[in-house]
Amino acid sequence: MSKPKHYEMVKTHHPGYLDAVETLGNKVKQEGPLTEKQVQLIQLAAAVAIRSEGATHSHTRRALEAGANKEEIRHAVLLLTNTIGFPNTMAGLSWVNDVLG
Repeated sequence: MSKPKHYEMVKTHHPGYLDAVETLGNKVKQEGPLTEKQVQLIQLAAAVAIRSEGATHSHTRRALEAGANKEEIRHAVLLLTNTIGFPNTMAGLSWVNDVLG
């Protein structure tokens, strides 16, 4: 799956910045026992919770790449209902479905 144009533009203009952010993310993942699939589902839920459409799209793609199926991805978002509310969950689910179809 290709990266969005905005990401590529930032990478072109600020490569050191994104390298540092990616290095931090990779180091944090290495510090614990979670699988890549679990990490991506958690980060997807966080993206929905902060109402970040772009991050939701990104972590949906990454969750798929890590082996999560559509049902697991949608379930990770639906689990947020009691925490972030129905309208926010539905917005997040719509962003997930932008990627899943």
